[in-house]
Amino acid sequence: MADGRQWDRRSLLRGAAALAGAAATAPLLGGEATALAGGGDADALFKAGKFEQAGRAYEEILRNDPENLHAARRRGYVGLLSNRFPDAEKYLKLAVELAPGDKEAHSLLGDCYIRQDKFALSVPHWEAAGDESYAKWFAAVRGEAYRVHGETARVPFQQMDPMPLVEASVNGGPAKRFLFYTGAPNLSMRASVAEEAGLRPVFSQETDFGMGPVRAHWGILDSFTLGGMELRNIPVSWAETMPGEDVGTDNDGLIGTWVFYHLLPTFDYAGRQLILRRRTAETATKARAAAARAGVKPLPVWLAREQYLHSTGSFAGAAGSGTGVVGVNFGGVGEIAAGVRGKTAEQLGIRTDYDRQIGTFAQSHPAVVYPCYPKDIRIGDAVAKDVYCYTNPNQPVNVPWPYGTGFDSMGWFAHCFWKPYNITVDFTGMNLYIARGKAT
Repeated sequence: MADGRQWDRRSLLRGAAALAGAAATAPLLGGEATALAGGGDADALFKAGKFEQAGRAYEEILRNDPENLHAARRRGYVGLLSNRFPDAEKYLKLAVELAPGDKEAHSLLGDCYIRQDKFALSVPHWEAAGDESYAKWFAAVRGEAYRVHGETARVPFQQMDPMPLVEASVNGGPAKRFLFYTGAPNLSMRASVAEEAGLRPVFSQETDFGMGPVRAHWGILDSFTLGGMELRNIPVSWAETMPGEDVGTDNDGLIGTWVFYHLLPTFDYAGRQLILRRRTAETATKARAAAARAGVKPLPVWLAREQYLHSTGSFAGAAGSGTGVVGVNFGGVGEIAAGVRGKTAEQLGIRTDYDRQIGTFAQSHPAVVYPCYPKDIRIGDAVAKDVYCYTNPNQPVNVPWPYGTGFDSMGWFAHCFWKPYNITVDFTGMNLYIARGKAT
């Protein structure tokens, strides 16, 4: 694709796009070289997921070297991970001033603006980052996006496996069955659903689907209704084969992270429902109070690369356990409780069946994974023992921009892990609350 955004079979079905452009080639300004050498401690803290400490370390570098591009960009990224937008804007703007051609800084600043629904401000940064689809798409947003009507909604799961489906209405039409998945960014739908809703693209692009070319479209949806809650003026995407047929038919579309971070969502797996509330300081305070009364401790949540949620968790095997940053994915397709990255399974002595390889996809590329069975996996007080997982020995624990987050992650927690629990994600305070059983 011209803007470096690739689609694979699973991505098209889920509406997830993976950034896959060339790495930024910024000029060496001021202390760029010394940032990489003298900022080793800051970089080590960042890669290890010690983001608060890393932020302070990058600030110290900038006090001594105000033109240090690397430190400015990383400090802005640290702010963005926790939705601290004033911090993120301050340092990412500095990075762009230091290196106007730095694609990574522009991409991060563009993300910072779209999280705040400042789409017009994001456009020049997506252009500078070489992302034509995002630039054209967000330039087409008029007025207030993601307008929320209604205070709360309880949306029952119509299906749990192999993917959780809920019903939603598109532009006031009949109920459609949507998958939800926080590993995907935006709301997306089948081409036939988009046509039925009267959608017209503001930008289209042809790309290779692996099994043949497809045409991807981006547009603006007037209305999307989940239970008693309606969202209006929403960026949406869809794709079709070159003959004009639907790419996938196992669901009508996908609800991604962007929809959820405009709300206060509870993924009530135990109660087989989504609980959606208007996102306000008041509802966030009530969620914190309810969690405290139930004895549920808050966990940090970080949002990286536009849609990827992370927290802290651990994996254990015969050789010991490891604790660190882990991905947290709600929804999606699959039978595993978690995925284990890189050499983590080997290092921890996690029992792995290397005789039974499984062909799948990872980040828009074919991948081979193997069944593995950690002694336990846990996040907060939630735990699963000797549960079925995947491991991909060839997947690095740290993938830098533009392909990954740039920090270490041992693995991720997936759909099946959450079934005994209900999980509330507070995108205002950036906390995760995991409680056993149905939500009250």
